[in-house]
Amino acid sequence: MTELSACVRGALDALGVEHLVLGIHDPSFPAAPDEDVGRGTPCSETALRFLGFARALGFDGVQLGPQGRRPPGSASPYDGSLFARDPLSISLGRLASGEGGRLLRGETLAKLVAERPGELGRPAPYAYVEQAYRAALGEAFATFSARLAEGEPGARSLAAELDAFAAREAAWLERSVLYEALAESYAGLPSERWSEAGAPALDARLFGRPAGDDAARARRLEALAPARRARAPYEAFVQHLAHAQHAELRAEASALGLRLFGDCQIGTRDADLWAFRAHFLDDYAMGAPPSRTNPEGQAWHYPVLDPARMGSPARPGPALRLLLLRVEKLLAEYDGLRLDHPHGLVCPWVYRRADADALRAVQQGARLFEAPDLPDHPALARYAIARRDQLNPDPATARHADDWVVSLDDAQVERYAVLVDAFVDAARRRGLPASRLVCEVLSTLPYPLRRVLARHGLGRFRITQKADVRNPADVYRSENARPEDWIMVGNHDTDPLLARIAAWRAEGRLAERARYLADRLAREDERPAFAAALERDPARFADACFADLFASPARHVFVFVADLYGWREPYNRPGTVSDENWSRRLPAAFEDAYRAALARGEGLNLPAALALALRARRGDGFAALAERLAGEGARLRAGA
Repeated sequence: MTELSACVRGALDALGVEHLVLGIHDPSFPAAPDEDVGRGTPCSETALRFLGFARALGFDGVQLGPQGRRPPGSASPYDGSLFARDPLSISLGRLASGEGGRLLRGETLAKLVAERPGELGRPAPYAYVEQAYRAALGEAFATFSARLAEGEPGARSLAAELDAFAAREAAWLERSVLYEALAESYAGLPSERWSEAGAPALDARLFGRPAGDDAARARRLEALAPARRARAPYEAFVQHLAHAQHAELRAEASALGLRLFGDCQIGTRDADLWAFRAHFLDDYAMGAPPSRTNPEGQAWHYPVLDPARMGSPARPGPALRLLLLRVEKLLAEYDGLRLDHPHGLVCPWVYRRADADALRAVQQGARLFEAPDLPDHPALARYAIARRDQLNPDPATARHADDWVVSLDDAQVERYAVLVDAFVDAARRRGLPASRLVCEVLSTLPYPLRRVLARHGLGRFRITQKADVRNPADVYRSENARPEDWIMVGNHDTDPLLARIAAWRAEGRLAERARYLADRLAREDERPAFAAALERDPARFADACFADLFASPARHVFVFVADLYGWREPYNRPGTVSDENWSRRLPAAFEDAYRAALARGEGLNLPAALALALRARRGDGFAALAERLAGEGARLRAGA
């Protein structure tokens, strides 16, 4: 792989590609058969070997999904917590092989592996994975506790680490511990439904807005202190393990030459809403308005930070301090961040929580800072940044349209930018360029968000499988990308490329796609023959789709693992809940699987794609390198 890596790196440099990042979520990582309980983790030894394999292919970064702790029964990483890490990403194999003094018995892990439903290397039902981890981590904590009681030096050392961790993370950990204790006693229900399990009404709003009951809350917190203290050692133990293993992962990735990108989801889990309830609006929730991606809109039910409690960068209020706490923690743990739906940081689309028909409510919503005088949302006027004279004068303009706001002065842009500025400023304090902030802007780019991104030279996403090849101005066409953008054929929410190619053929749209790619990649006199060859050969068509990324002006290229391996089933079907979502995995023999995919004409043949892009972008100037890459691509395709 050494010669191939050198060729790939030379081509990326020649094409001006600054980042080539592989996207993979935690469950998809491969696991060795003796530790496979049905879910992957990036912290295992097998995962580390996979990262080395990705680096050898030519990737210089890995984009992980959100890694926060999820509520019981939820497989979506976008339901994760803001601060607590997901215990399901702890490597049980490391616990059983001696890390921390072998906290997990080998026979326990073997039993969990043997009892898991389904085949090794395949996803197990999420409920079984949760059960297996509860058993394994419970035993690990009991082992540690027994050793500590016996005065074992290793246990005392780990106890000191736990104390330091708990003190360092107290701002979120103490409330997280209490929430988990209460949620468990109230049948795992979200806090707004605790009363159904017999909870005192006060428990759901212990950290809510002042309501003249401060003394009652203080008494209730004091009464709950024993439950929190009883739960705290276990929660600190699990969170310390999760954080320590992630820190080791980052160090190991860095040694390989890989940057780790985290994913900062826009949603807030119930645990964090409960813990910081006073900092969120009571009457409005965040969702997605109707758009090209989701024509009906989406009622996400996500909490919205209260602008009245935001303050300013110079004098941050409690809501902004909460965000700053999260930003600093994330940037201490990763080398870059994907900002999920940055619209929610700049111009969130909000709707009334109280409306029984949430979809209707979201369709009739408004942007939080752009409703100076809407008759159906008078409560939003106090938050308006845009003035009435800065809104589109055309009465037919939809509130969610990109041009609902048509002008802003610099002072207004600065107000819109407060939360994004927090990310950029924190990144710069750590010596990271703004390009390490990856903004998931899809089909919609409202004017205020466009101004905020331009303020920092931040780009957007260009998902080429979504391009309308009949419309030269379409935002997803590769030639319309800008250098600061991130370009990709798909992500975790789209069909894999092979599935789209099959759909285009079935829909009679493959020929026009082939002609478009020929226009992008071939000389004018070669285009008809090139397009015809793409139509005949799906593998060559896929190579051209990837080459289109590298031939674009964008300096940042992203490849999701589904497209690297040529999967046909989507990783996630948005709007659906099933054990198939968020669970597709790589096999333990991941390198063999990749080579087999290429031999079948599937997956990303990186050297072949780069050869096409070099010829398109650099012509004869890099002919020798393009030939070497084409040869490497042919050998990979032949299974060599």
